[in-house]
Amino acid sequence: MRVAVVTGASSGIGAELVSRLQARGTRVIGLSRRPSAADEHEECDVSERDAVLAAADRVLARHPSIDLLVNNAGVAARGTFLDAGPARIEQVMRTNYLGSVWTTLAFLPGLLPGSHVVNVVSVAGTVAIGPYSASKHAQLAFSRSLARELSPKGISVHTVNPGFVETEGFPQRGRFGRLGSRLVVQPAFVVERLLAAVEHDRREITVPRWYRPAGWAQALAPGLVSRLRPR
Repeated sequence: MRVAVVTGASSGIGAELVSRLQARGTRVIGLSRRPSAADEHEECDVSERDAVLAAADRVLARHPSIDLLVNNAGVAARGTFLDAGPARIEQVMRTNYLGSVWTTLAFLPGLLPGSHVVNVVSVAGTVAIGPYSASKHAQLAFSRSLARELSPKGISVHTVNPGFVETEGFPQRGRFGRLGSRLVVQPAFVVERLLAAVEHDRREITVPRWYRPAGWAQALAPGLVSRLRPR
């Protein structure tokens, strides 16, 4: 039986992914601060390195080989660096960026040739808008770096950049009025694309695809983007 580890497994994209993997016959270990519907659950705050190491030790003692590791845990941080506050800035970096780093390194002994690592980043990581964007930009750089570093070991790394997704921790539809149905997608849509990326060895995807121009604009015209008024 294949074994998967999913962080942020209790809600949103993580909970949907747990359900989809279970339906495929995969045994899923969920890591999150709250209980999840995973086959096995480890209470863990990924922003705490010692907690991640302890959880990984327990999981690897039961499952020495991990087929799929999904770094999905994340926290929101709307606002700018000028109004977010130091505690929020630190929290979002520790969870969204360092959480992925600590989790991957902790489970690395169980990742063998043929294993897959998926980092659920964000379209926000391809642009520059406040602390959340910065944390996801760091996670994006980590994921791309990891793809190169783990390739010689036969481990595939996939980066998934969702746009606005309607989840418990990231409520979105009320922000956009009538445009919500077009701008915001459901977790099931993201999970479908994520699993397809693993199956077809797509190393970096944007969900939905039409969010890609946001990253292109940032890369091609950073001066113009910097003059846009933050919202």
